[in-house]
Amino acid sequence: MVGTDATGEIERLYTAVPQICNVFHVIGKIGEGTFSSVYLAVARLKSGEDGKFALKHVVPTSHPNRTAAELQCLAVAGGEDNVMGVKYCFRKNDHVVIVMPYLEHDCFVNILPTLSFQEVKDYIYNLLKALKRIHQFGIIHRDVKPNNFLYNRKLKQYALVDFGLAEGTSDTQVELLNVLQAKKQGSCSQSKPHTVSGNIPPVPREVVLPSSSKQSVKRRWPHFQINRKEGRLGSSLQRTVFGEKNFNVQSPVTLEVNTTKNVKPSKTLDVIRKLAKTVPAKNTSDGMARKAASPTCDCYARDQVCFSCLSRSRQIAPRAGTPGYRAPEVLMKCTHQTTVIDLWSAGVMFLSLLSGRYHFFNAVDDMNALAQIMTIRGSGETVQAAKQFGKTVLCSKKLPAKDLRTLCEGLRRLFTVPKSNSDAETQKQRAALQMKVLENEDGWFDKQPCVAPPADLTNKKSPSDISEPQQSNISGWDNVPDEAYHLLDRLLDMNPATRITAEESLLHPLFKDLT
Repeated sequence: MVGTDATGEIERLYTAVPQICNVFHVIGKIGEGTFSSVYLAVARLKSGEDGKFALKHVVPTSHPNRTAAELQCLAVAGGEDNVMGVKYCFRKNDHVVIVMPYLEHDCFVNILPTLSFQEVKDYIYNLLKALKRIHQFGIIHRDVKPNNFLYNRKLKQYALVDFGLAEGTSDTQVELLNVLQAKKQGSCSQSKPHTVSGNIPPVPREVVLPSSSKQSVKRRWPHFQINRKEGRLGSSLQRTVFGEKNFNVQSPVTLEVNTTKNVKPSKTLDVIRKLAKTVPAKNTSDGMARKAASPTCDCYARDQVCFSCLSRSRQIAPRAGTPGYRAPEVLMKCTHQTTVIDLWSAGVMFLSLLSGRYHFFNAVDDMNALAQIMTIRGSGETVQAAKQFGKTVLCSKKLPAKDLRTLCEGLRRLFTVPKSNSDAETQKQRAALQMKVLENEDGWFDKQPCVAPPADLTNKKSPSDISEPQQSNISGWDNVPDEAYHLLDRLLDMNPATRITAEESLLHPLFKDLT
């Protein structure tokens, strides 16, 4: 929908890039992101008809190489197989406007409850088709999510958009992505690890760290006081990466160090002692003096990290992508990331489509994001996968993986019912049931028949109150084939080495009637 109060913004766009006035009539803003704004415009075609276009105005603070790389991705891989292409490009000084075909599309969250299973299958198939296309050119999108995969339900048209965070593989055909990658690696090589001696508090529930002490860059989770014998603690200053936004949350206590000198043990121990003082002291059994207790972890079987773990000092590092769609290897700061991080994001979208839950994962930082993933995939698979790319995950207790069919069918019975914004009590009941589904509290899954949601959650609407599209588009959900959940399991493989690729996905038995 075009914004109604956008006259001032349109005038500023005309002023910034006056060339577009000679070609386009800008109607209004239709989208806005961290690094750009998108406008709907009309231009007179040679045929005499008016054509609609999407004008993406890249913010002046974006690095020229990043903008040029995005343009090159659109030019090289765009225009085919559901990948958005580029028509024109205008520039004045540091303002750039990219002109693309306009695809009128439906809002994902609005149509999600009414999609039939066949529509879901078509949707994920066309997304995988677009990913196969860009991966053939060595492009890693890095920001695959519903807002970046446009869908026109009426025309059955799709378009993968927004390559602002794209990176290249080692054999990428997009030359400028190689340039960005080289600069990024140069920035990483400037950071050096630091060694601290002293007593370190007990390790909390789950920790991720490099397995080798010979790495030149130490990437750790916020509380990586590992190796208690040697007393090592790694830290590095935040670095800037083009096109990346820091979605992490600053810890209440941070450890600031000089990257060119070793940290003095006394200062580090002072920080640790301050952390310990935040926890009430308790009496010992033999009547000795009271001592500050170490923070205890209370994360197990929950989809968020407890306060004790969050209160520990943490490393801040930019991570490209959108929270909730980052692959485990991104969350655990794996240095070698491939095209399959896009397949994980596609798997999260497929999980939302099958369960009706959007957003499925919604964490404020990397620790909580990994904790939420582990509640679904289990701790065993996470630990084994982390070893494959040189990380170690420690979990205080074994967390079993959930059955994907049971999970999705349980959630769908809750999320596909129209919500009432005015009935607060109904929303509380719905939220409570959602948590029971996710945590399988008291064997909730085993006690619920596969039927419609409870009557008190249907907002007491009669069949006549339900729109015809909603009644006609629920077909297929009572008989979802096993192949759908098998593909979902392959897409959400915690190990990137064994995760299914886009090309392999298109050959999956689920799509035998589409190929």
